[in-house]
Amino acid sequence: MRSDNNVVSHRAYHVVWCPTYRRPVITGDVAIRLTEIVREVAAERECTIIERDTMPDHGHLLVDCDPQYGIHWLVTQIKGRSSRALWQEFPSLTSRLPTLWAHSHVAAAVGGATLEVIKKYVENHRGL
Repeated sequence: MRSDNNVVSHRAYHVVWCPTYRRPVITGDVAIRLTEIVREVAAERECTIIERDTMPDHGHLLVDCDPQYGIHWLVTQIKGRSSRALWQEFPSLTSRLPTLWAHSHVAAAVGGATLEVIKKYVENHRGL
């Protein structure tokens, strides 16, 4: 829950994004570094990460984001910063992909399901 002098809001989003061609490149040190970058960007934008996980071919993020800032801008910054950093730090990625991230992503406001249901999904999606 966020509040300032004029607005009280709780805006949680479930975000999913993928590498180009859903190549399974989010593993090992790449996954660890991606997690660090996601945390850095979220902290800079005063977004609260509720849950986060990566699979080799996609990432999940459950985040509370200020509606005035917008989830699209948060995801754009995460993808942009992580793309630059991961290309530089892991040159092997450049031989496997023309660009690191697919152009699209999914960002759904958590509303139809309770936050706990979505959180459990992100925590446990590896078993699906």
